[in-house]
Amino acid sequence: MSIHPDHGHDTETVPADPPPAEPAGDDTLDLRVDDLVALLTGERPPPDDTGRTPGTADHDALANGRLDGDLLDSVASWAPTDTRFGCFRLVPVRLERDLPLLTRWMNDPAVAAFWELAGPDTVTADHVRAQLEGDGRSVPCLGVLDSTPMSYFEIYRADLDPLARAYPARPHDTGVHLLLGDVAHRGRGIGTALLRAVADLVLDHRPRCTRVVAEPDIRNIPSVSAFLGGGFRYAAEVDLPDKRAALMIRDRSLRHVL
Repeated sequence: MSIHPDHGHDTETVPADPPPAEPAGDDTLDLRVDDLVALLTGERPPPDDTGRTPGTADHDALANGRLDGDLLDSVASWAPTDTRFGCFRLVPVRLERDLPLLTRWMNDPAVAAFWELAGPDTVTADHVRAQLEGDGRSVPCLGVLDSTPMSYFEIYRADLDPLARAYPARPHDTGVHLLLGDVAHRGRGIGTALLRAVADLVLDHRPRCTRVVAEPDIRNIPSVSAFLGGGFRYAAEVDLPDKRAALMIRDRSLRHVL
């Protein structure tokens, strides 16, 4: 199974026509103009009266009594969680340890069709290294189920991602990409269970995050189905550079309902 911005192979089904999109203003949030400009352009707003820049890790950490400069609240420290398939945890990728496994997964035809990272290990390494050497807005992780690495996740700040230009992003919106590595783990509902578990981990460990988001290809019915089964709701269709996507949202306020 592969669930990335545009893929998934779970067995759940959804209606042929997607649910109606919610009204465009449903997710609107009042933002300071300079914060909004920074969100859309990637530029930093001017410092506030504390001398720190709003929207940066240090500013947010100061506001919350934390000074670790971590844009995703220390993913490496997130506790394991139980699923119906076993104990699951996220382990940040280390290239020297994980590159052969990730390269093998990326060269699986079912994965390569959507991630488009097939080829020598340098292709996968470049993709992962860009995140590891970046500013921390995306953290690549192995998904480990009962001590077995069996999936790959990217946990990222959707509000700091180009995706934010395509929908009314809120500060600290957190995005999720997923692929299931081996065929044995696909088509059994594992992807759905892990999407729910990871969304719950985000909401448990990122108190400032009110929504977990994803953007599977609108044509990829199994992927959309997996997100729906994992507690996400269909919010809208959005045009991205490489696809028309279903914007899927898991709301903190609805996490115990869906």
